Amino acid sequence: MEKNEILEIRKDFPYLSINGGSIVYFDNAATTQKPRQVIERLEKYYFYENGNPHRGAHYLAMKATEVYEEARAYIGKFLNARSSNEIVFVRNATEGLNLLTYSYGNEELHEGDEILISILEHHSNEVTWQEVAKKTGAKLVYLKVDENMQISSEEFKNKINENTKIFSITAASNVVGTMPDIEGMISYIRKNYPNTKIILDCAQYIPHRKIDVQKTDCDFLVFSGHKLCSPMGIGVLYGKEELLNKLKPFQYGGDMIEYVYEDYASYLKSPQRFEAGTQNVGGAVSLQGAIEYMENIGFDKILEQETILTDYAYEKMIKIPYIDVYTTNNKRRSPVISFNFKNAHPHDVASIIDTRGIAIRSGHHCAQPLHRSLGINFSCRASFAFYNTIEEVDKFIESLSYVKEVMGIES
Repeated sequence: MEKNEILEIRKDFPYLSINGGSIVYFDNAATTQKPRQVIERLEKYYFYENGNPHRGAHYLAMKATEVYEEARAYIGKFLNARSSNEIVFVRNATEGLNLLTYSYGNEELHEGDEILISILEHHSNEVTWQEVAKKTGAKLVYLKVDENMQISSEEFKNKINENTKIFSITAASNVVGTMPDIEGMISYIRKNYPNTKIILDCAQYIPHRKIDVQKTDCDFLVFSGHKLCSPMGIGVLYGKEELLNKLKPFQYGGDMIEYVYEDYASYLKSPQRFEAGTQNVGGAVSLQGAIEYMENIGFDKILEQETILTDYAYEKMIKIPYIDVYTTNNKRRSPVISFNFKNAHPHDVASIIDTRGIAIRSGHHCAQPLHRSLGINFSCRASFAFYNTIEEVDKFIESLSYVKEVMGIES
């Protein structure tokens, strides 16, 4: 993107302009800032369209139903789903994964079956399957990464087999930036193990790149709205319609019911059967607004800007002798750089940098096994978004020298 384009975009994010733009927000992998257009869309809903969807014959109930289902249809087109019935609204990617573990994993897996995930996974795509393995007797198998934090074709082909009933993998690591070759993996599975169900955790992928679920041919996919400029509390579970309609409901209550008798109930088809109770209509509407906002900018431009920022920061950081960088050097990576000072705790580093008005993440980023595989317990993480600038990266790099000075670290 041209500099003037970025400056215009930044006007949509008032916080980024506080004190003359002295605030640098590099914690985008945790959650993005929200543009005023999305907040205004949410405000419009609660001022003029607020009602309980699917439940009334009055204007506001019908209007709420209309905008809620419009959001579902829009997001279905965004993912190129075959039908809006394949879009289930959830609170976040974590809830979507939990739905799949309860409604599919616990029901369909048995002793001797295998669940294949990777060491890259966020806890929400790991602990969930650990629990399924405990309850069903299935075996949890991990794909490991090489020295460049990549999953080799050999590793993948050695681990997947006829016992693999579920393959659930992140499309982008929130720690090391790795974007596995999901297209190649899925193609291999479809050819050799057609009964394996494929789940993609796209929480860290969709904010940066579009995905076509028909072309990708995954069975299920999840993502969170708050990582792509929408308010918190809304997410999406995509699933092939024929598979969703075979799953048991995850929760029970109003609006997912077909008929109820004193000793029996039947349930609606997808998506209603998974949306018990009053839903977050404002969240769904604002998620549509967020995706519209990003599509108006253009995902190609978003990818270009974030790639420039990531590559620029990475090349500078790997030259700093007192810092260890853990991000893959593969150019196809998400815009995150995890690192540690050789002689400073990540929390101290983040706190000192914060005094310079720069927000980064410190901790294990909900990926403890991955950190242990790297020989560390915690790390710092800088993560970039399309509204960040090269000047902000320079300020961040300068702050690393300040940390060195404050902590008395020798080069």
